[in-house]
Amino acid sequence: MELFRTLADFVVYQLLGLSAESKLGAALHFYVEDVTKIFVLLSLIIFAIGLLRASLTEAKIRQLVGGNSPWRAYPTAVGLGAISPFCSCSSVPLFMGFLEAGIPLGVTMAFLITSPMINEMAVIILFSTVGWQITTAYVAVGLTVGLLGGLIIAKLKMEKYIEMAPPKTKCCSNPKPQVIQIAMPGSASGHRVVETQPPSPWAYRITFAKQQVKDILQRVWLYVLIGIGIGAIIHGYVPQSFFLQYASADNLFAVPMAILAGIPLYSDAVGIIPVIEALLAKGLPMGTALALMMSIAAISLPELIILRKVVRWPVLAVFVLWLFFAFNVVGYLFNGWAQ
Repeated sequence: MELFRTLADFVVYQLLGLSAESKLGAALHFYVEDVTKIFVLLSLIIFAIGLLRASLTEAKIRQLVGGNSPWRAYPTAVGLGAISPFCSCSSVPLFMGFLEAGIPLGVTMAFLITSPMINEMAVIILFSTVGWQITTAYVAVGLTVGLLGGLIIAKLKMEKYIEMAPPKTKCCSNPKPQVIQIAMPGSASGHRVVETQPPSPWAYRITFAKQQVKDILQRVWLYVLIGIGIGAIIHGYVPQSFFLQYASADNLFAVPMAILAGIPLYSDAVGIIPVIEALLAKGLPMGTALALMMSIAAISLPELIILRKVVRWPVLAVFVLWLFFAFNVVGYLFNGWAQ
């Protein structure tokens, strides 16, 4: 966006006096522009979405998913996964809550697959980075992968591999409805009686949205800064010839290697976008970049460790193998489309 680019020009080229042709200048310009752009957009987006989804509780999601026929439950699950207000560390207890509520395993897995890959914050920032065509395709792919993954797991009838012992987590919290205190005339002894009233719907929504901005930024700020830092180093110091030599669309192993490289990493989807932006600018094929992004978001090693406390290895194996296969297909298709 022009506003943030102009700010970066002023800071890097005028205040610091660096040259646009230097590696340090290019790296710092990328860093300043993306830090300001992403944090401003994040704050505005989180607040706006918080106003809209203040009433979307875990119980409401269970009701929406569990109250539908199988033909409607799967699309509902992936749709709710895409707009889920729950963070990654709360997804496993939510996963178990779905099962305890009688929601089928396949429907629950469809939600679990979709949720980390797609969220409204990442979608809007991705749109500002790569445009509406790629963003729309990414969202469509994420929904499709989640839907088909849930159907496959349902077909395999793997309920016997569930272990009902979800780990406890308090990393995410929704603000409780506050009360408005009203001081009333007291008794002759001078004591005062305080009555409480629930806030108005809009007062609660604003409180919820503010808390969402605080909670989510506290959770993702470090990943975003690290992601932008890595992207800045790639942008300023890694030559384009490196990616053209080792990760071009002609290299048949580039996509699976990108997926495997993403599994040990952990980042919020928003935090990885600056890295993807820098990789694309250096010539990394679109399909390879998206495969890397989906791998980091959906099958990170920390998530697998947590999931192992809930499901046995056969479910984990199907989960990982399906995503690995699907991301390879997506990577090759996007690379072919770009060519």
